[in-house]
Amino acid sequence: MKFFIDTGNLAQIKEANDLGILDGVTTNPSLMAKEGIKGEEAIAAHYKAICELVDGDISAEVLSTDFDSMVAEGKKLAAIHPNIVVKIPMIKDGVKAIKWFTDNGIRTNCTLIFSAGQAILAAKAGASYVSPFIGRIDDSGWDGMELIGQLRHIFDVQNYKTEILAASIRNALHIIKAAELGADVCTCPLPSILGLLKHPLTDIGLAQFLEDAKKM
Repeated sequence: MKFFIDTGNLAQIKEANDLGILDGVTTNPSLMAKEGIKGEEAIAAHYKAICELVDGDISAEVLSTDFDSMVAEGKKLAAIHPNIVVKIPMIKDGVKAIKWFTDNGIRTNCTLIFSAGQAILAAKAGASYVSPFIGRIDDSGWDGMELIGQLRHIFDVQNYKTEILAASIRNALHIIKAAELGADVCTCPLPSILGLLKHPLTDIGLAQFLEDAKKM
């Protein structure tokens, strides 16, 4: 399973990349706004800076919701760097845009996936990734991980090449479960990634080793 970090913060991206396990980055308008990035030129410059930090796929989301505008915006985003993957919302015009991008050699990530039906449409249109939102499904009272397992089964049966990108990750356990169920990618905030490092027995064992080392 590939690891993406879900942030627009360059320092956090660098910290995750320095671990040696990072495969890519996902962003969205909320994350960009959180970093104070405003305006077309500033957004493009920020995406370019991310691409220069990480050698992997970088999802850059369109802000438009109609077909023509999404295509125009997506073309500009894709021109920033070869690693850019255009992030498109799961709406009717979004599916049409994904098909256009597929036919024109531009990779896409279909975001805001909450059902198998939505993921099937995106895969049929040729999306490079589909992003089911695990945490938000959990928030609604359902089990988001069930969708990951369902998509893995459907995509394997139908031989879809689209990768399942588990998104809206809230904790380290989500990452483990996504890996168990066969997600191709997991995009996570930095604290969730670092949470995989932690175990109390590791701390106890290390403390004992260091104490014993003093006796050598």
